[in-house]
Amino acid sequence: MKLAIYGYGNLGKGVEAAILQNPDMELVGIFTRRDPAALKTQTGAPVYAASTLPLYRDTIDVVLLCGGSATDLPEMTPQLAKDFCVIDSFDTHAKIPTHFAAVDAAAKEGGKLALISCGWDPGLFSLNRLYASAILPDGADYTFWGRGVSQGHSDAIRRIPGVIDARQYTVPIPAALEAVRSGKMPTLTTRQKHLRECYVVAKPDADKAAIETAIKTMPNYFADYDTTVTFISEEEMQNNHSALPHGGVVLRSGTTGLMGEHRHTIEYSLKLDSNPEFTASVLVAYARAIGRMAKRGVTGCCTVFDIAPADLSPLSGEQLRQSML
Repeated sequence: MKLAIYGYGNLGKGVEAAILQNPDMELVGIFTRRDPAALKTQTGAPVYAASTLPLYRDTIDVVLLCGGSATDLPEMTPQLAKDFCVIDSFDTHAKIPTHFAAVDAAAKEGGKLALISCGWDPGLFSLNRLYASAILPDGADYTFWGRGVSQGHSDAIRRIPGVIDARQYTVPIPAALEAVRSGKMPTLTTRQKHLRECYVVAKPDADKAAIETAIKTMPNYFADYDTTVTFISEEEMQNNHSALPHGGVVLRSGTTGLMGEHRHTIEYSLKLDSNPEFTASVLVAYARAIGRMAKRGVTGCCTVFDIAPADLSPLSGEQLRQSML
């Protein structure tokens, strides 16, 4: 399967590495909006100007879009879905229905297949919420993220005028997590479940008060949370915040029995050394599924809910039944 990477930040580099672990895949090239001649890749993969991507329409099976959710993907995914099978990791949960509609229209117009909001959340965590709620209909879902760096939230801060660099840590509130694990099925607000810690490198002449206000009032990202903003130097950012760990937990507490007398808790967790590399690995697995489905004539936009698990694996149906069922 011939893949292309569009965008070469942390996620793009993760995809580049993940493709090497999948012998049934080949990286055609990396497409960038920067100067291709100035971009050095980890593996020596060829680099092309983003504007030349249409020339490879008949060569590439799936394009993996590695831009940010704040401003890149809402424009990038519908635009490219007309001519290519694409996959993105759009993670602004509140805007997923709007993004889906735009990408679905574009993909159907071009007779292509697109997958949006693929990663670990949205993505793998979404699947676990679906499975658990179907199995325990009398119950409640809970998702806790972190403590870890959110790529999307960090990128959103970096888009604020006057910001040089930023890291945003999502921090679960321990008391809330323990209340859920105990089976009490508490009703928790967004603010009661997580804190957000922001570390920001600002330009020397930047209005730090304005930057802090812009962060704390940003809808869909920070407005609904208790958020702290700490301004640090570039050296401190490099020394203390260069890693990109993350993770989280999806839980569902529910009851069974005629009187709801038996309680059950389903818990699925991830602990990640590298958020972008793990997200990239999820994208690459789902790229395999998108390539297979496209060959079967499927078009339009889909999500992880629409994809059969067998399409993710390089193993045949017979091998899967023998080794994993």
